[in-house]
Amino acid sequence: MAAAEPSVAALAGGGVGAGTPSGGVPVLFCFSVFARPASVPHGAGYDVLIQKFLSLYGDQLDMHRKFVVQLFAEEWGQYVDLPKGFAVSERCKLRLVPLQIQLTTLGNLTPPSTVFFCCDMQERFRPAIKYFGDIISVGQRLLQGARILGIPVIITEQYPKGLGSTVQEIDLTGVKLVLPKTKFSMVLPEVEAALAEIPGVRSVVLFGVE
Repeated sequence: MAAAEPSVAALAGGGVGAGTPSGGVPVLFCFSVFARPASVPHGAGYDVLIQKFLSLYGDQLDMHRKFVVQLFAEEWGQYVDLPKGFAVSERCKLRLVPLQIQLTTLGNLTPPSTVFFCCDMQERFRPAIKYFGDIISVGQRLLQGARILGIPVIITEQYPKGLGSTVQEIDLTGVKLVLPKTKFSMVLPEVEAALAEIPGVRSVVLFGVE
């Protein structure tokens, strides 16, 4: 999920309030007409707050939109854009506000809600798979696009001891996982755990062979 100006996408250091003991801090998370109390760890920053918003309202968020997080400021009696470097240290009230600017889309996909799966692009399949060279070329373009757009990539290799590793033409720079497997599904426990760590995933782009 990306933010627009006024932007809260790059936060570091700082905080609000003082003297609150370590542990969960109560926060009221507001979106649209809804307001739901929850707690976050003391010192939680922007990324943790976004994940909490997604866990509370993910099914209601339009991932084609950009959002900004705002903090209710008592001294002004209204919401203000989340201060740079904000970290939760006392009870507070936050809201997620959709902006009118549209995110870059790839057809029906948006980069923040998409993961790429590259399946079994291995050396031993080169002579056995028709148009293997074309498949490599398409895979190279997809992986290049993933790096540019910041889309996570998960790669599997079917029994690499016998079938070889991913072909050398496929650049593995920056991929999230490369996993061996001995079944035809890519839905391994490690893959499920990786997906659980990526908030807001709604789409998987699958390419490769097998």
